[in-house]
Amino acid sequence: MQFKVPQDVQREDTIIGPVTLKQLMILLVGGGIAYALYISISKTYMIEAWLPPVVIVSAITLAFAFLKIHNLNFTTYIMCFLEYHLLSRQRIWIQGSGYPFISPFDDSKKKAEPKKVVQPKSTKSLDELTKVLDTDIDSNTSPSKKEGLAKLINQNY
Repeated sequence: MQFKVPQDVQREDTIIGPVTLKQLMILLVGGGIAYALYISISKTYMIEAWLPPVVIVSAITLAFAFLKIHNLNFTTYIMCFLEYHLLSRQRIWIQGSGYPFISPFDDSKKKAEPKKVVQPKSTKSLDELTKVLDTDIDSNTSPSKKEGLAKLINQNY
């Protein structure tokens, strides 16, 4: 059987011409706000009063719907811009911490827990472990030797 394989799965589906559903919703909301401003202001004021707010709202709506900067849509670009200017630019790396950065908005300062100092194993225990690992335990090995090796393993590790 022949199946049609989609070629560009990252592209959003278009609804009307090249306009996607997300863009259409943005245009509907922005156009509704601009129209509401026009209706409410044009009854009492001249064109000089209602035209600037309607044009500003329409321009912002068109920017959010269609404008792309550095191949990012305008919403993502604004969020990245705000993140860059609001968050700290200095990152502090702490080995073993799971959190990538210290937030400037975090009021609670976590106290550093004292680290447990791990004493290194003596070379004697490493030699014993090497001996255990190098020893081949098979059916011919005596039970007392097996018990001694098991005891040695459980004692140190």
